[in-house]
Amino acid sequence: MPYFLAQAAYTSQAWSAMAKNPVDREELFRALIAKAGGKLHSFYFSVGEYDAVAIMEAPDLAAAAAISIAVSSAGHLKSYKTTPLLTVREAMGAMEKAGGFGFRAPGS
Repeated sequence: MPYFLAQAAYTSQAWSAMAKNPVDREELFRALIAKAGGKLHSFYFSVGEYDAVAIMEAPDLAAAAAISIAVSSAGHLKSYKTTPLLTVREAMGAMEKAGGFGFRAPGS
């Protein structure tokens, strides 16, 4: 299954609600990913542009998009971003394939 990086930023209203009544967001996200046929590998809260990050597997890009639509439509996020990831083996295969193209920069 393909891997994806999910990044989310909560609204101030969501932070206010979680401060009053903390909820294990990891378990809620894990259950949603499982419903889409995927698997959550890791979930972290973060400081910066995004408030939470996760590494997940999903059956395909459409399943990852469905997860994005589901969490975004709930209204508690101000942004959500999904980035497809490559394993090291997949990236090396892409590098080898690219090397076989013989592409050169202009003037080289």
